Amino acid sequence: MAKQFDVVVIGGGPGGYIAAIRAAQLGFSTACVESEAYDDPKGEVRLGGTCLNVGCIPSKALLQSSEHFDNARHGFVMHGITADDVKIDVKTMVKRKDNIVTQLTGGIKGLFKKNKVTLLPGHGKFVGGGEDAWEVDVAGEVVTAKHVIVATGSRPRHLDGVPVDNKLVCDNVGALAFDAVPKRLGVIGAGVIGLELGSVWKRLGAQVTILEALPDFLAAADAAVAKEAWKVFTQKQGLDIQLGANITAVKVGKKGVTVEYESGDDNHVLECDRLIVSVGRVPNTEGLGCEAVGLKLDDRGRVDVDEHCRSYLPGVWAVGDVVRGPMLAHKGMEEGVMVAELIAGQAGHCNYDAVPWVIYTHPEIAWVGKTEQQLKSAGIDYRAGQIPFAANGRALGQGDTTGFVKMLADAKTDRILGVHIIGTNASELISEAVVAMEFHASSEDIARIVHAHPTLSEVMHETALAVDKRPLHF
Repeated sequence: MAKQFDVVVIGGGPGGYIAAIRAAQLGFSTACVESEAYDDPKGEVRLGGTCLNVGCIPSKALLQSSEHFDNARHGFVMHGITADDVKIDVKTMVKRKDNIVTQLTGGIKGLFKKNKVTLLPGHGKFVGGGEDAWEVDVAGEVVTAKHVIVATGSRPRHLDGVPVDNKLVCDNVGALAFDAVPKRLGVIGAGVIGLELGSVWKRLGAQVTILEALPDFLAAADAAVAKEAWKVFTQKQGLDIQLGANITAVKVGKKGVTVEYESGDDNHVLECDRLIVSVGRVPNTEGLGCEAVGLKLDDRGRVDVDEHCRSYLPGVWAVGDVVRGPMLAHKGMEEGVMVAELIAGQAGHCNYDAVPWVIYTHPEIAWVGKTEQQLKSAGIDYRAGQIPFAANGRALGQGDTTGFVKMLADAKTDRILGVHIIGTNASELISEAVVAMEFHASSEDIARIVHAHPTLSEVMHETALAVDKRPLHF
């Protein structure tokens, strides 16, 4: 007889493992299916998905290590600290990254035990069933559940005709495991992954060229933030970013890669020792068995769901990168909680208008809500305030004054419509804006809150005052 569960989650990434834990907390017998081992030395499946294993967590570890190295060589001089002959041991840096990943992924298994979630190793796919119970095949064994949550995530999009071997031509997986700093690094795509990984290896000494097909830099960000980021990355940090670059050919030799591309009316050739391809991600729905149960996919291969992540099959849900919306780990986590609570008859909630975005370069870039160009396009009357970190005592003390905080508020109601930050610790500072927007706060609400002094958060306070044209320190 097939094993029976109340809830089966297919996929153990951020959306999946969180959905499984929350469902178990709510009293459901819950199983989570995962097939990927991510080069585990014992060959055991690893939870955490792309984010913990080959994405968010390892990339941030390398970013931190490379920033320490860069500061030791250049940044600490202003503090009167000098260090001669600073060196980087890439193997040690990568080993540290791997140890962090192992600790966190193992921690999820511990959380499964604590919350009585059953881990089912193997590839999961629908094989039949209906409204009363869905049948899921896991490595040849069929389990049943009234509710199935699809959380199969996404994988890197590769360029046609460009084989990724993760040695010379790499996606995010290979780019996190270099054994040495390449002398010349090429990156295709100036999005989040391209900028973060390009920054890592640039700080460590690589000559980095980033080719971006779009004519605009960071088009999703507020235009003022994108303009400041362009200046910092290209002029101060020396990243060579080519916009409007149409790739025409990629040739792999024994010792390097040649990229041919068009820009404007000219043809160009980029020669590099290694190439990172970071041109987006595609949902993992192949092999899911959608056809066996009639699960609908949209034109981009994502599971078709409503605003509460319900598919159009009763009891089948989907969360994270495999559905519409931004491919962000925290968005998938929040959807996982929402779905588990909806299954339990509770008021599950995910406010897509208050999902923050972060790019972990230096300076960091973070935003939530609407950009100024979006408000103009929609004809929404707004007021704006903007304050630079250069006016903040804590930023001056840290010697890190690049960037600013920008706040946009409705001209009539003063409700905050968007907050955009480029600067140190932007990833942490944006949380105040997320809370404010979640609870429909106004810029005046932020202006009336006492912020500790001296802190970077005072820039948020000062920006809220600037919306009403009454800043106190600028």
